[in-house]
Amino acid sequence: MKVRYVHTNIVTKDWQRLAAFYQQALDCERLEPGLDIGGKWLADGTGVPDAKLTGIHLRLPGYGTTGPTLELFEYVEQPARPEPPAANRPGYGHMAFEVSDVEAVRSRILEHGGQDLGVPVAHPLPGHGTITFTYMTDPEGNILELQSWDGVSRYGALDS
Repeated sequence: MKVRYVHTNIVTKDWQRLAAFYQQALDCERLEPGLDIGGKWLADGTGVPDAKLTGIHLRLPGYGTTGPTLELFEYVEQPARPEPPAANRPGYGHMAFEVSDVEAVRSRILEHGGQDLGVPVAHPLPGHGTITFTYMTDPEGNILELQSWDGVSRYGALDS
């Protein structure tokens, strides 16, 4: 059996606005064509009655043309988010992006409608080097982590 990670999905209130944020703030690449789908097959597969949605896939930075994507879906019918973002809420926690300059990317995220959840912190981790990181949110409250390593990143070298 072979397994490969292919995407993370975010259900969004406005997929076009959120796609622009990820493209402009975090260098994600839009993959056309977008999606405009619905019907019994989608309702059966998702368990969402009368499911209909529009959306897009964004190629995540750093992996080339065959890497994983961020899938943004805007369902016609969707419940309200029950609570404000919290880093310790059970379930989906956050998406992490390794960056060469946490403060520069933080500024881009703020410029494009994101918000701070924490503050940038640098801390040595034995055997790994020093991590500089912060938690933020995208314009819809989904939690993002920005991280930079001075030492050995578990993800390999970050191409600048």
